[in-house]
Amino acid sequence: MTRYEQLAGMIRQQIEDDIWQVGDRLPSLRETVKSSGLSLMTVLQAYQLLESQGWVVARPQSGYYVAMRLKPFAAAKGGKGLNLSENVEISASIFDVLQACKDPQIIPFGSAFPDPSLLVEPKLSKTLASVARRFVPHSSLANLPPGNEKLRRNISRRYASYGIHVSPDEIVITAGAMESLSFSLQSVTSPGDWVVIESPAFYGALQAIERLRLKSIAIKTDPHTGIDLDSLEEIVQKYPIKACWLMSRFQNPLCSTMPTKHKQRLVEILNQNQIALVEDDVYSELYFGQEPPEPIKAWDTENNFMHCSSFSKCLAPGYRVGWVAAGKHAKKIQQLQIMSTVSASTPTQLAIADYLTQGGYDNHLRRLRRQLEQLQSQMLRAISDYFPQSVKVNSARGGYFLWLEFEPPFNANRLYKLALAKNISIAPGSMFSTSSQFDHAFRLNTSFAWNETQALAMKELGGLCHALLRECG
Repeated sequence: MTRYEQLAGMIRQQIEDDIWQVGDRLPSLRETVKSSGLSLMTVLQAYQLLESQGWVVARPQSGYYVAMRLKPFAAAKGGKGLNLSENVEISASIFDVLQACKDPQIIPFGSAFPDPSLLVEPKLSKTLASVARRFVPHSSLANLPPGNEKLRRNISRRYASYGIHVSPDEIVITAGAMESLSFSLQSVTSPGDWVVIESPAFYGALQAIERLRLKSIAIKTDPHTGIDLDSLEEIVQKYPIKACWLMSRFQNPLCSTMPTKHKQRLVEILNQNQIALVEDDVYSELYFGQEPPEPIKAWDTENNFMHCSSFSKCLAPGYRVGWVAAGKHAKKIQQLQIMSTVSASTPTQLAIADYLTQGGYDNHLRRLRRQLEQLQSQMLRAISDYFPQSVKVNSARGGYFLWLEFEPPFNANRLYKLALAKNISIAPGSMFSTSSQFDHAFRLNTSFAWNETQALAMKELGGLCHALLRECG
């Protein structure tokens, strides 16, 4: 544990013991430096950590004060039972929601993307400019699938830093995570095959299934333990499942993370039935706390799991550089890429490869994680202040989403339309299922800079929820 974490832990314990009470002003940074013997930077990091965790609030020109602790929210329930779909059609409704988020006048709580201002990294921009000056036409040929070797080695080393062995030879660089996910699914299925997904599921999975003309079985997903493994065991005995697409960490939209024991049991089920796994793990670097939970890929002994991620959610959203650690499916995915998009952008591959080699990425990620944790805390506080007490909320120790539920007949699609009329977007639960079972739920993006406009939008949204509940009687 670092010194600033030790100091933060000591102050947190003092707050829990009522030495410092809600509203009390903590000693100034300089006072704490003097009393602790630590550096000003160490003390500042400790206070910032406490702020990101919701223990203190900073007041400009005044100092740090003990924050009001949030009341615990009731947990959302997630999915129910099974939903079999032989004809998935969902793209049109998703398109409308995403288009609304492009309008700069809209408060983008419904956006799937992090606030771009969080991902401004001048060092990366300089690297791209340097690459552009040195770029030669031959580079495009040298970086055809599987992609830039230097970048693949850097990604392989990041796996190794978490104790996971992934050879650079099984990594394929793609134009963003959606391409890696789609090619992974396509590499192990044919039109008409059955695929298992979560319920609710990331809408990208539903879109890919629709595009590839596959059949889906959505299995209920628990907010705390992930996909229901008992149901999965029953399903694989009844249907010829070819692939399973899921998110084991900071699931979008439900915010669930599978416990280690559940991941290990899932691996046993998939291996016993020779089912390929497409693991969507785009939020893997956005964990709160000291250590991230392990991906399912960590237990891949059959080379049949495809682990997909990207730099879009944590470093460079506009670069569209993702990858898949594809195991034995790497060659097939390369062939699909050559026949489709040919390759990911060569200059952006080179730029990210140089940036990772120069160092500084982990410092950027630590800063980003602190910001996201703080922003999530502020959003939760607004929900506590403005929303009906009956709201159920799921939050993750990572990522940048919250999942909210009210009891039916509350209709989140109606909330979406009412909110949009007031220039506020949300992501209604209907985006994440081919059934109507999540019409009472919606997802919020917590990553955008907190200011008076955001606070007023949350107050407005809370008021609309109150009004809809009164209509429900």
